[in-house]
Amino acid sequence: MSNGAPAAVLDHVRRSPDLPLPAYITDHAGLATWAAAVRAALPSQVELLYAAKANPDPDVLRCLAPHVDGFEVASGGELSHAAAAVPTAPLSFGGPGKSEAELALAADRGVHRLHVESERELHLLTGLAAAAGRPIDVLLRVNAPLHVPGAALAMGGGPTPFGLDPSRLDAAARLVAASPWLRLRGLHLHLASGLDAAGCALVAQQAVRWALDWARRTDNRLEELNLGGGMAVDYADPAARFDWPAYGQTLTDLVRRHPGLRLKVEPGRSLTAYAGCYVTTVLDVKRSYGRAFAVLAGGTHHLRTPAARGHDQPCTVVPIETWPADLPRPAVAGEPVTLVGQLCTPRDVLARDVPLPALRAGDLVVFTMAGAYSWNISHTAFLMHPAPAFVHLQRTPRPSGAGLR
Repeated sequence: MSNGAPAAVLDHVRRSPDLPLPAYITDHAGLATWAAAVRAALPSQVELLYAAKANPDPDVLRCLAPHVDGFEVASGGELSHAAAAVPTAPLSFGGPGKSEAELALAADRGVHRLHVESERELHLLTGLAAAAGRPIDVLLRVNAPLHVPGAALAMGGGPTPFGLDPSRLDAAARLVAASPWLRLRGLHLHLASGLDAAGCALVAQQAVRWALDWARRTDNRLEELNLGGGMAVDYADPAARFDWPAYGQTLTDLVRRHPGLRLKVEPGRSLTAYAGCYVTTVLDVKRSYGRAFAVLAGGTHHLRTPAARGHDQPCTVVPIETWPADLPRPAVAGEPVTLVGQLCTPRDVLARDVPLPALRAGDLVVFTMAGAYSWNISHTAFLMHPAPAFVHLQRTPRPSGAGLR
């Protein structure tokens, strides 16, 4: 299995015999270098927002802040959290289920953009903005009738709870125009997740055409179009990263043809997944009905991603030679091993039938691509195991010439 382990993380693990385990380790130099390269692949007329839901760790947000144009948050909790972590960064607030209290918080804090999902939100916002004494810039999120090929997760283009039905978009725009406290800046069209660069490019081209046609037909000014995120991450091959230069070229062509339109993208997983690792130790190795299993400290209550997505988390083994001389050491060699955690459920599986040359109790396993939708989506209270440690490696970034190709 290709593992994609950052060299800085492996070096730290090998040099730290007293490392508390399990642990999440984040390579900040690698994260900053990757984010800078993504930003460089996009034209200046395209805003790069980080979707904080992917990994809201304050240190991660601060590491990304110099390389992004702002952050997208999806709840009142995320809004307060991001505002505290990166107080000077522009925040865009989205999500399909905003409560009145969350909308009031957004109005009071003066978010940079508010992505409106329904007419109910617009009715509430008018009064809340008036009470806060400041106008609110909004994007109307619309579930546009666009074709989204190859999506791992469809968020639009059919019946979903996300955004305005296209038949209600005109009425929503009229509500904004009638309010002295709301300003329509444009539309938000996040339609799918898990798309490669070609898929994202096709969606962007369709979205721009559809949005501009709507603006012309209804005599609305379209200043901004948020294309959302959904850039694919391939856990089976960590080296096969999303082709940002190719996608950036498509966006460059679009803004050249439409110079009055500002585009926005909101990647999350595709920015941070590669910089984080989950490191743990092998507690036991055993066989069951002819198959080899390694039981690890921790499990999917720490790293939920493989269970949530149904994949095998890429990993690598760091051999540890220290072992009590008077204690037999369980081991397996030359056969596939399924890596499981400590939970009382057969679904606590991190990777199945991993082809490892050898694995022993006491060895360490480094699960890579754990920098997004991992700890923050895990069922952390189940069985009341202790939380993992969190280690942030502050390293000097590679030279600025390092890029995406």
